[in-house]
Amino acid sequence: DLDIVNPYFRSTERKAELEAAGIRLLSPSFTNLGVEVPSLPAEIFSAFSDNSDLVIFDVGGDDTGAIALGQYHRFFSKIDRSAIEVLYVVNARRPFSAELESNLDMIEKVTGAGRIEIDALVNNTNLSQETSVQEPLDGYKMLRSISERLNLPVRFTVGVEPVISEFAQYAKEHELDENFIGTIRPIKRYMHRDWDSYTKSGL
Repeated sequence: DLDIVNPYFRSTERKAELEAAGIRLLSPSFTNLGVEVPSLPAEIFSAFSDNSDLVIFDVGGDDTGAIALGQYHRFFSKIDRSAIEVLYVVNARRPFSAELESNLDMIEKVTGAGRIEIDALVNNTNLSQETSVQEPLDGYKMLRSISERLNLPVRFTVGVEPVISEFAQYAKEHELDENFIGTIRPIKRYMHRDWDSYTKSGL
């Protein structure tokens, strides 16, 4: 968990559940203590030296967050590039992802700061509990535009049920181009935020 940008949604908060599933979690120091210090423990280097079948780096979604990834460039450069896949996740409902040019600009900044090229795109367009089929549909349109401009494939379209199944049905009925949808994957929300009670009870 290299997300040193967003303090509200971090996998560190579900460390117990991840470990119960056999997943070893490495995260920034002080991540779960409400301290916003970009401190990355030396333990993270072990991700490059152990015999794990799969290692996932979750990085903050802008150029500031990508700097955390860029500092490991010398380690990534020693790995066969075909063994690495860099996915850029787009939520077209976010302010800085709502326009094509802003997405293209951010992708350029992220690849520069992260010092690694993006391999594919992921459509995760949502409005949390307010998500309807319109969100992944608008995401589809945005990712199509990005894909056509940068010649990047769309690897996944993800979302919670029943919205993602409704989108899959819509895509089939309206013959949306599967090249800009990728694999449709339902996901489950484990991070819940009740903003009305947040100030009373914390995260």
